[in-house]
Amino acid sequence: MSSGVLVAAVTGSLALAATLGLSTPSERPAPPQGVQQPSAPIGDPVAGISCDAMEGTRVHTHQHLTLLDHGNAVLIPPNVGRPLMRPCLYWVHTHTPDGIIHIESPTTRTFTLGDFFDIWGKPLSRTKAASMRSEKGALKFWVNGAPYTGDPRKIQLTVHADVVIESGPPFPKPPKFTNWGSL
Repeated sequence: MSSGVLVAAVTGSLALAATLGLSTPSERPAPPQGVQQPSAPIGDPVAGISCDAMEGTRVHTHQHLTLLDHGNAVLIPPNVGRPLMRPCLYWVHTHTPDGIIHIESPTTRTFTLGDFFDIWGKPLSRTKAASMRSEKGALKFWVNGAPYTGDPRKIQLTVHADVVIESGPPFPKPPKFTNWGSL
C-alpha cells in the first residue's frame, strides 16, 4: 500500500470516527462533575477482560439476560463486546439480539453481570439497568427464578444463569428461559 493510500485510509477512518462521535479515551471529554457516563469500550481491557482477535477456548459458557421495563421487553443488542473501530471481541459478548450472553475466554475466572454491563457501556445498579430506571425503591432482580437482593454488579455469570431485571409496576412473574438448545 502506498503512503498516499495509507494516509487517505487513516484520514477517512478518523473522519468516520469523528462523525460517529468515537474517540480515544484520552480524547473523550470528561463528564460534568458528579455525573458518570458509561460508554462502550473501544477495545481497551475492561476489568481485566481483553478484546482479542479470536474467541477464547478455555471457558465457553452461555447465560441469558431479560430486561423488563413496566412489563415490556428491552432489547439487548447483538454484538455487545465487538467495538466498531477495532477488529476484536471481548471475552463477554453477545452475537444475537436474544439476550444470550456468551463467555468465550482464554482464562478461567469469574465473570459478573457488572462485567457485561461495563462492556456494553450501560449503567447497572439497584436503581438503573441500561435504559431502565426505578420509579420507587429499587429494580427487581431475579437469578434462576429466585429473587436477588445483593449488589447486581456481583451476580455471577455461571453456566446457564438466567437473569431477569424488572422495573415497574407491573412486576410480572419473571419468565424462565429454557431455550438453551445446543448452548
